[in-house]
Amino acid sequence: QVQLVESGGGLVQAGGSLRLSCAASGSIFSINSMGWYRQAPGKQRVLVARISSRGNINYADSVKGRFTISRDNAKNTVYLQMNSLKPEDTAVYYCNAVLVTGQPGEYLYWGQGTQVTVSS
Repeated sequence: QVQLVESGGGLVQAGGSLRLSCAASGSIFSINSMGWYRQAPGKQRVLVARISSRGNINYADSVKGRFTISRDNAKNTVYLQMNSLKPEDTAVYYCNAVLVTGQPGEYLYWGQGTQVTVSS
C-alpha cells in the first residue's frame, strides 16, 4: 500500500508565499518522477511542475520564475515553493508520483489534494 500525503496549503494574500510538501510512504522500491498538478473550480487538472529521479525539471509557463520544485529522495518527499502568488494560482494542488513497488512495472499514485487560496 502506498500513500501520498500533501501539506502546506492555505490562505495567503497576493504576493505572498507558500511551501507545499508531499511525502510518499508504504511499499516503495524506488520513485521515478514526482510532480505537482492543480485544479481550479470548473477547470481541468493541469501540470504545475515535475521533477525526474535525475533532477530534470519542467514547469508550466504560468509559474516559471515564481515556483520551485525540489525533492528529497531520502525522505521520498517532493516540495513546491510558491512565491509571488497571484489570485489565479488559487486551486486544489495535487502531487503525484510514478514509482516502483514490489509488483512488476511502474505505477502512478496521487495525493488527496491541498487547497491553496490567494486573495487579492
